[in-house]
Amino acid sequence: MLGINYLAVVVAAVAAFVVSTVWYIVFGKEMMKLQGVKPDAMADMETPQPWKILVEIVRSLVVAYVLARFVVLLGVVEWMGAVQLGVWVWIGFPITLLVGSVVWENIPWKLAAIHAGDWLVKILFIVVILGVWR
Repeated sequence: MLGINYLAVVVAAVAAFVVSTVWYIVFGKEMMKLQGVKPDAMADMETPQPWKILVEIVRSLVVAYVLARFVVLLGVVEWMGAVQLGVWVWIGFPITLLVGSVVWENIPWKLAAIHAGDWLVKILFIVVILGVWR
């Protein structure tokens, strides 16, 4: 059984951070509108504070490491198996949590869908990198 490729974990985390950043650049204005943020306040929110960027990088590293454990434990060694793992993880965790936030916290479903799409892309990038890079 192969161990965790720590370089792949770091690369996957960075890739997840970058793809998530692009995702929210594309969907950011719609997200802010759904959250009720006024257009004049959006300009103040465009550049995140450095500590928030650091937290997001650490979160990406944690997610990539946990998914690397799954990849190793399940013996995923090719991209199709990685995609299957990613989709199941996405359904089982982010989707389930986001549906709960829509049902119990009255989060707009469109806002949850934006976050769900981010999580799908992020997870797929991570698991494919981890699954094929040996």
